[in-house]
Amino acid sequence: MESGDVRPATPTTTSTATGKVAEGSGPTRATARSGGDVFGNIFIGIAGMIGAGKSTLAEALGQHLGIDCYYEPVADNEYLADFYRDTARYSFAMQVYLLNRRFQQHQEIIWRGRSAVQDRTIYEDSIFAKMLARTGLMDDRDYQTYVSLFRNMSNFMCKPSVIIYLDVSPEASADRIRMRSRAVESKIELSYLQALHDAYAEFVESISKVIPVIRVDYERFATAEEMAEVIKREYLDASFLRSVTRFDPAR
Repeated sequence: MESGDVRPATPTTTSTATGKVAEGSGPTRATARSGGDVFGNIFIGIAGMIGAGKSTLAEALGQHLGIDCYYEPVADNEYLADFYRDTARYSFAMQVYLLNRRFQQHQEIIWRGRSAVQDRTIYEDSIFAKMLARTGLMDDRDYQTYVSLFRNMSNFMCKPSVIIYLDVSPEASADRIRMRSRAVESKIELSYLQALHDAYAEFVESISKVIPVIRVDYERFATAEEMAEVIKREYLDASFLRSVTRFDPAR
């Protein structure tokens, strides 16, 4: 990948976590094609729109680097179908459920003390909660409760070493949603994805003050090996400076 394909967005932080993890379970060790100690002890978060390719990249990096891979809870999400059927009714329950599951996953990465890659970070949940509140699909009282809960939980979270943001357009996201044909996603409209893309832009600007972010044009990267080199060049070889030490989901 050429240097023009990525745009690093500021700061530093390190955490812990190493192997491969099935969705909703503890990790099993991946077979490394290149040493998992290439980066020392690193916690990589993959962020991006619905259908951006987070799981695909997370799995490829996990196998290539021989580190733990943690997937977003989808297949066993008890609220997902109800959420898409009646969003306003289940929005708060859905967001609290996801926050709890991702916090459990996030803490497991830290407690295991091995390098890891995570498909969708806990910080991204705040994007969806904020959008639901803005569009009237979540009661303001519920949203304030969610934000307070997130802030309290964040006191116990060690930040990822770096976040890889897969930047795809709303149109590309819609195409990928159609291609993977998940029944629960069939009613997602382009207008929702456009609003989500705007919310991600705000998120990246905010979170990059706390955690290093490498923005990647999804269409232009090809392999896990290439991405590993991107991470090495843009994160390990860079000198980051930051003054903010805490992410605020309400901003």
